[in-house]
Amino acid sequence: METPYLTSDLPGIGGQIKIRPEDFVVEEIPLYEPCGHGNHCYARIEKRGIPTLAAVNVFARSLGRRAMEVGYAGLKDAQAVARQTFSLEHESHERMAALQLPNIKILSVQRHTNKLKIGHLAGNRFTVKIRRTEWGQPGGSVADAQNRAAAVLDKLAQTGVPNFFGMQRFGMRRDNHLLGLFLLREQSQNFLSRWLGEPDESVDHGAVLQARRHFANKNLELANAHWPGHLRDERRALSILARNPGQWDKAMRVVDIRLKRLLISALQAHLFNELLRMRLGELNKMLPGDLAWKHDIGAVFRVEAAPDKLHLEQARSDKHEISPSGPMFGYRMTQPEGLPLEMENKVLAANDLTLEAFQGPRAYKTKGSRRPLRFFPTEIQLNTGTDDLGPFVELKFVSPPGCFATVLLGEIMKTEMPEQ
Repeated sequence: METPYLTSDLPGIGGQIKIRPEDFVVEEIPLYEPCGHGNHCYARIEKRGIPTLAAVNVFARSLGRRAMEVGYAGLKDAQAVARQTFSLEHESHERMAALQLPNIKILSVQRHTNKLKIGHLAGNRFTVKIRRTEWGQPGGSVADAQNRAAAVLDKLAQTGVPNFFGMQRFGMRRDNHLLGLFLLREQSQNFLSRWLGEPDESVDHGAVLQARRHFANKNLELANAHWPGHLRDERRALSILARNPGQWDKAMRVVDIRLKRLLISALQAHLFNELLRMRLGELNKMLPGDLAWKHDIGAVFRVEAAPDKLHLEQARSDKHEISPSGPMFGYRMTQPEGLPLEMENKVLAANDLTLEAFQGPRAYKTKGSRRPLRFFPTEIQLNTGTDDLGPFVELKFVSPPGCFATVLLGEIMKTEMPEQ
C-alpha cells in the first residue's frame, strides 16, 4: 500500500517533517470571500495540533450546536498549524468572535448567504520545513539537499505530481479502506471485529490497546470498560454486543454516519490509488476512451480514438492543459471506454466490487466522480535556513484542492510520511 515514487531515479533528501506543528503550515485559499451579510456566520480559525473533525466537535459544543451543523471546506492535517474556515447558520457574530478554545484561535468572523461545503476551495498554501542532520547521505549538507530537491521539482514540473491520496486518508491503522469495503459488502461482523479488535502494538497504545485485546479475546465487558469515554460509538456498539451476542447488524447501527461516509471515501481513495499505480509510468499519456480532466474548469470530456483527435489531445496534455482522469467509484460515475475502462474494471474486480455496490444501503448512495491523475503545484519556493532546532530546507507552494502535500514531499524526501 506504500505510495511509489514517480521520481524514483532521483535521490531523495531524507529528513523529517512535523517535528513541531509550526514546521507544517497550511492555509486555505477560499473559493469566494464572505459577502458581509446573510444568515451564515463564517469563522476564520487557526488550529494547532488537532485534526479538523476534532476541531469541529469542540467548536460546535462550545456554541451548544451539533457538529453536523458546522460547515467546512476540507480536512486539514492534525500535526500542523492550519488556517481554515468554519460556518454556522443562525449564530451570533459576537458569540462566535468571543470564543476561547484550546488549540483553536478565532482569527475573524464574517457573514455570508450559504453554508460552507466540502470543496469550496480554490486551493491550499503550504509552508513546510524539512529537518535532519544527514540530509539523505552521510556528510550531506543542507545545500546538497536543496540541490537534490530542486532536481526532483524540475522533473515534476514537466510530468506533474502523481495525484495519490496520502496515507493520512487511511487512518493511523491504515485500514479505513478495508472498513469501507466491509460496509459496502454489508459484512457487519468483519467490520466490527476490525474496528474494535485486531490489536496492533505499532499504532495502538494504552487503554485502546487493552480494549482491542479484550475484544479479540471475546471479553466484551472488559473491552467496553477500557475504551476511553470520548469514543462513544465504540462503547455503544460494545454494549449492544455484550447484551445481544451475535447481533452484529444491530451494533452497526450506532456507528456515526459521518464516520461511515468517511470510510467509504477512504475505499474510493484506495481504489483510485490502485488505478494510478497502473498508469504511473505514463501520467501524461492520453488513451482512446480516456476521460480527460480540464485543469482550468475541473470538467471532463471523452478522448476520441481518431488519430488526429488523439494527437490533438496529447498535445494539450503535454502543455498541461488536460490530464487523464481516474475513478472515484460510485453508481453514477461516468465511465471511460476502451483500455482505460478495462483497467478500472480490473481494479473493481480485484476488490470483488461493482459500481452498483455503491448504491447499496450502506453505501449511502455514493454517486462517484472523476479525479485527475496528476496535479501541478504553483508558486513554488525552495529555501534553506537555520533556527533553534537547526538547519532546514523550506518548501512553499500552492496546490489545488484535494491534493496531498505529503505526496509532493514524499517525492522530494523519499521517506515515509507521517499519517497525521
